[in-house]
Order: sequence, then structure tokens, then C-alpha cells
Amino acid sequence: EVQLVESGGGLVQAGGSLRLSCTASGFTFDDYAIGWYRQAPGKEREGVSCISSSGGTSYYADSVKGRFTISSDNAKNTVYLQMNSLKPEDTAVYYCAAELRGAATYGSACLIQKRLGVWGQGTLVTVSS
Repeated sequence: EVQLVESGGGLVQAGGSLRLSCTASGFTFDDYAIGWYRQAPGKEREGVSCISSSGGTSYYADSVKGRFTISSDNAKNTVYLQMNSLKPEDTAVYYCAAELRGAATYGSACLIQKRLGVWGQGTLVTVSS
């Protein structure tokens, strides 16, 4: 069974940090583009950061550049999102998602959440002001 399980969400004050983890099972991590996406109350789900199908390059939404860092440990089948300098507007449910490597997720296209087909259950991040 293909599965993604996120962890690491919680409540943090503005300016603080959190690290999210996403562990994959049932598929070979190396064969997939993978990323983090979030959905704030009343808003559409959006791409936060991803590792693309093409060369494993990382991409970030403009709103998180310089504050968030995506990384992966293929041996552990785990991808991380280090979030620093958190702001109240970062409050959202954060999802990990993956898609078999292909043209649909080349380059920054991996930020387009509709192009990914395997999703975790999400983890809530709340940033208080």
C-alpha cells in the first residue's frame, strides 16, 4: 500500500521554528517527485516546497523563500520541511504529496498540487501572534 505519513505539526509563536517530517512506504522514494503543500482555513491548497522530477532541484513558493528548507533522506524514505521565522499567515494544514517522476512534475511544476496523486493525511501548524 502506498502511504505518506506526516508528523511534526503543532502550536508555535511567531518567529519560532518547526520541522515537519513525511515518511513514505509502499514505493521507492527515488522514483518520485515529492513536496509539501498547505491549506489555510477558507483558502485553496497551495504548493509550499517540492523536489522536482528533473534533477531533484528544490523549489519554493515566494511566500516561504528564505524561511523554509526542504530536504530528503532517501535511505529513510523521509522528506523534511524545516520552517523558520514562522508567521501567523503560515497557519495551515500541511500535507506531504508525491507523484511518480515525469514531465508533469518537472521543474517548478512540482509546486502545482493538482499534479500529485499520493497524499498524506496532513498535520496542523498553528502560528500564534
